[in-house]
Amino acid sequence: MEIGITSFVETKPDVHSGEVISHAQRLREVVEEIILADQVGLDVFGVGEHHREDYAASSPAMVLAAAAPQTKNIRLTSAVTVLSSSDPVRVFQDFSTLDGISNGRAEIIAGRGSFIESFPLFGYNLNDYDELFEEHLELLLKINQSEKIEWQGKHRPAINNLGIYPRPVQSSLPIWIGSGGNQQSAIRAGLLGLPLMLAIIGGSPMQFAPIVQLYKKAATHAGHDIAKLKVGAHSIGFIGENTELAADTFFPSTQAGMNKLGKERGWPYYSRSSYDAARSFNGALYVGNPDTVAEKIIHLRKHVGITRFMLYVPLSTMPHDQVMQAIELLGTKVAPRVREEVAKWEAEIQLTGRPLF
Repeated sequence: MEIGITSFVETKPDVHSGEVISHAQRLREVVEEIILADQVGLDVFGVGEHHREDYAASSPAMVLAAAAPQTKNIRLTSAVTVLSSSDPVRVFQDFSTLDGISNGRAEIIAGRGSFIESFPLFGYNLNDYDELFEEHLELLLKINQSEKIEWQGKHRPAINNLGIYPRPVQSSLPIWIGSGGNQQSAIRAGLLGLPLMLAIIGGSPMQFAPIVQLYKKAATHAGHDIAKLKVGAHSIGFIGENTELAADTFFPSTQAGMNKLGKERGWPYYSRSSYDAARSFNGALYVGNPDTVAEKIIHLRKHVGITRFMLYVPLSTMPHDQVMQAIELLGTKVAPRVREEVAKWEAEIQLTGRPLF
């Protein structure tokens, strides 16, 4: 069971002071967060790609590369790479370069992304949204498999027996499919035999269990060994020494962030009652003391089937020391308990001869 952190490197106004942190300062802070995550024994750190004023990381590979020489074990991934509006050749080169700098710790989570700013920015037509993703994913996978390739598509010039360099330290880069729970995305990942990362950020996490089963059914149909496939969850949360204090600390920035997005997307107003419902045991927010958060992650593993959990923190802007404390608690308190309990449960299941799911 892998435990890690996701960050979109947000630079929204501080809800208490109104101060807007600079992109430069927030980028330096997230590098410190990656270093700490490695030091406290977390397995993975993901940085999301965005092209908006209120997010600082338009190039996740560069951010991760800044932390790579200062870390030893943690895996470094995008979360996500907006593949529809990215050149797959450059995506591969960037993350293969990261793989070399980190000595084999780079990954890619490829997805469509939840924002559309990158399409006009890079000259892509939103009408080609799905077609672009399918074509770019096909090319990225082909580059990952072969040093020299022959390829022709509709939206990018052909590649005629050209080599793509540098090659990664790993035999191939791990490439995940990122999804918000779309059935077709899960089926595609299963048919391709790629690991699946689910954004579980609302409603009941248990609603994702059928998606995981659909993913595994597609993988089995395609002849892949489902025992080797990984399923991840990316969920919002915050950890403090005391559950109620953690909840009170995390609420203001969460409310501000949710209502900003809600205004853009037509969501209902995000109130304290909405927040408290979401942080209940059956909700999608992982907020509380280490025991509270660990219990929810263990439950997610047992009933949905995830093998990787990534805590998205902070939502909006929070003081850097609070974020660092949450990362430390995740690594030193939550992760050890989750790993121990999940290992015991899996051992018991194996003794009975029953499948995990």
